[in-house]
Amino acid sequence: MEMKHEDGRFFFEDNGEMIGELTYSTVKDGVISLDHTFVNENYRGQGLAGKLLNAVLDFADLKSLKIIPVCEYAKAAFKQKPEIRFLLTENYQKLLKGEN
Repeated sequence: MEMKHEDGRFFFEDNGEMIGELTYSTVKDGVISLDHTFVNENYRGQGLAGKLLNAVLDFADLKSLKIIPVCEYAKAAFKQKPEIRFLLTENYQKLLKGEN
């Protein structure tokens, strides 16, 4: 199983089959939205969604991009992990301020 990155998505393939994907899109210069996270039901519970999210967070940090979480998985991750909120756009940081 190998993680790959193409413009607009990080994904896992296993023997040529796409088994997990996190898609993102450019909102404007310096800002991306995390649009959709999917893991094939046969591969759930193995932490693949978290690995995909970590990959896109590292990518955003490396490229100095800010994030708007659109998909429910990304929204939940930012609510649960204050240490990654620095990657959010300012308005989303304000929305989550004080939440744990």
